[in-house]
Amino acid sequence: MNQTQVLNISSQAEVLDALFQIGLESGGSFAIWKKPRTQKLEFILDERANLDRVSIELEELPAGFIVHPFADQEDKKAFFIRANQYFSLQLNQEIEGEKLPEWIQSKLGEPSEFRKSEISRLIRSTTSNSGNIQKGGEKEDFIKLVELGIRSIEEGTLEKIVPARTKSLTLPENFDLGKTFQNLLKSYPNSFVNFFHIPQVGTWIGASPEVLIETKGDFFFTMSLAGTQQATGDNPLKSVAWTQKEIEEQALVSRYIVDCFKKIRLREYEEHGPKTVLAGNLLHLCSDFKVDMKATNFPQLGSVMVDLLHPTSAVCGMPRKEAHEFLQENESFDRSFFAGFLGPVNIESETSIYVNLRSANIQENKAILYAGAGVTEDSDPEKEWEETELKCEIIGKFIQNPSA
Repeated sequence: MNQTQVLNISSQAEVLDALFQIGLESGGSFAIWKKPRTQKLEFILDERANLDRVSIELEELPAGFIVHPFADQEDKKAFFIRANQYFSLQLNQEIEGEKLPEWIQSKLGEPSEFRKSEISRLIRSTTSNSGNIQKGGEKEDFIKLVELGIRSIEEGTLEKIVPARTKSLTLPENFDLGKTFQNLLKSYPNSFVNFFHIPQVGTWIGASPEVLIETKGDFFFTMSLAGTQQATGDNPLKSVAWTQKEIEEQALVSRYIVDCFKKIRLREYEEHGPKTVLAGNLLHLCSDFKVDMKATNFPQLGSVMVDLLHPTSAVCGMPRKEAHEFLQENESFDRSFFAGFLGPVNIESETSIYVNLRSANIQENKAILYAGAGVTEDSDPEKEWEETELKCEIIGKFIQNPSA
């Protein structure tokens, strides 16, 4: 490829398309993501056919990207994409084409229309339609599940339950993966916008607002995120009013985090909130927690807290054991990676793990959307259904109409 062609890169969209094409053609696993409130797009590629399964010992892992389903596997291990190839770019800066790695430059020599058609062909041929996963999408079934949860709360078995559902969308003929991802980046700057592809396992895209754990240098971070409202008006952060049900729902999640700290005798932590945060067209209540791992002599806090927190009460319920058993017994579909966790590990001395929310599983000719709703004794089943519809729309509107 000659230098003139490289310097004629028209946009960052072309580089993004090239990365998708490289990943899908490799036969291996790859991930692309942008962390909340940053302008850094990151890509890793693990060309090996057989992916690592790893224990959740984050501090011991090499650089890579971890993916864990909602339900524990028998061996309690996660999928791990090693960063055999790593690339990043700043979305708010001009691309200097001649400085791009050769393995990206080679793809940029191809016409843009060819890249897009190849990505469309590859995404349909390297994924498969598996299982009767759609049966979790009927409104009547979800309403009954919510009502069953409310009864269990009234009987004292549960304090809170988070039932989920699915929604199936047919992939449009003009489905444009690169454009869909770009729109998520632009629309959800405060979310973890991500895509991962693991052959024979799954292909997912999402924009999660919820940190599970984060470690940066000596500091550990987590958050409690719960309560949902649609953002309305010119200044939704100022005009929002929270109901007692939503306030209590979020407080339950915060108390669970504090209880986890107590279990490991950790008393030195900072808690800030709750405050209202904006995630796309939705508002949530959020509290932030911070721990100095050096001062508390707890360098493995990230791994310990992942084990204690997952699945969080925000995606499962409380008490956790009883809530998890309720969902396993009464939900009519496999959550797969929805409400599991994922994110970059030990990349540039940071680990950032997020709950896999606002996500979709891309299959050969359709996308399966997932959404849950926090149910307490004050819940209205119809409103909980409406909440899941709003959550599905976050990803679904861009899959149905990549130019939205």
